[in-house]
Amino acid sequence: MRLFKEVAIVGPGLIGGSIALALKRKKIALRVIAVSRHKKTISLARKLKAIDAGSRDLSAVRNADLIVLAVPVKTILKIADDLRGLLRRDCIVIDVGSSKDKVVSKLQRMFPFYVGAHPLAGSQKQGIQNARAEMFKDSLCVLTPTAKTKQVALDKVSRMWEMLGARVVSLAPKEHDRILAMVSHLPHCVSFALMASVPKGDLKYASSGLRDTTRIAGSDAGLWADIFLTNRRNMLKAIAAFRKELGSVEKSIRGNNRSFLMKRLTRAGGKRRLLTGGGAG
Repeated sequence: MRLFKEVAIVGPGLIGGSIALALKRKKIALRVIAVSRHKKTISLARKLKAIDAGSRDLSAVRNADLIVLAVPVKTILKIADDLRGLLRRDCIVIDVGSSKDKVVSKLQRMFPFYVGAHPLAGSQKQGIQNARAEMFKDSLCVLTPTAKTKQVALDKVSRMWEMLGARVVSLAPKEHDRILAMVSHLPHCVSFALMASVPKGDLKYASSGLRDTTRIAGSDAGLWADIFLTNRRNMLKAIAAFRKELGSVEKSIRGNNRSFLMKRLTRAGGKRRLLTGGGAG
C-alpha cells in the first residue's frame, strides 16, 4: 500500500537507512531520496537499493511529501532552521530522535504537519552498511503528539510505522523523556561508565558478562552525548536513582550484610525477569 509519493531521508545511517530500505521493499513510497553530508554514504545507499536518488544539498527535499530527520538530536534542531522555506506546506515532517521535548517544542511551531517519533529499535553498530529493512519488525515506536498535532498527519505516520512492523504507542514529549531516561538513556550511560572504569590491562580476562553488559558502550559517542545533554534534567534524576541503588549495594558489602545484599539482588532479578515475560517470581 503506497502512502507517500516521495520520502526524503535526511541522515541515511543505521535508522534512516533501515527506514529507506523498508519503505522501498514494502512499496510504501513511490520514490525515496536521501540527503547526507557524505558522498560515500549516498553511494552506498544507492548500491544497497535503499534510495532512488541522493544529494548533499538539503534543497533536494523540496518535492517530498514526507521528510524523515534521522540525524542526532542537536543536528535535528539545527536542520529545522535550514528546512524553513524549503518544504511544501502540506509536507509531513517526522524526526526519530531519542529525546523529544526540545525537538517537539521547536519543530511543531515550524512545520504544520510535524509528528515526533522514536522507534525503539537499532543496534550499537553505525552506518547504512548495517541498515536492515526488518529493523522495526516486532519493535515499539513511540509517537509524541501534542494538542497542535494534526490528526491527518498522526494517522498517516502511525500507519507507516505499523506497515514497517512496529507497534505504535503515544506519549507526551515530557513523559517520553522521563521514561526513556530510565529505560534507555541511563543504561547507555552506565554501560559507557562501566567500560571506562575497567583497567585496559584487565580486559584480556573478561568473559561474556562484561561483553554482554557493555555491548551498547560501542554506540556512537556523539549521538549519545547529544541525547544526554538534551534530556539533561531527566538524566540527572536517573543517575541519582542509580547512584542511590549502587550506594545501597556498596553499603551492604562494606558492612558484610549478606541478608540485605541478597534482598537487593533478588529484587533486581525479579525486575529483570519482567523484561523477558518470566514474571517477578
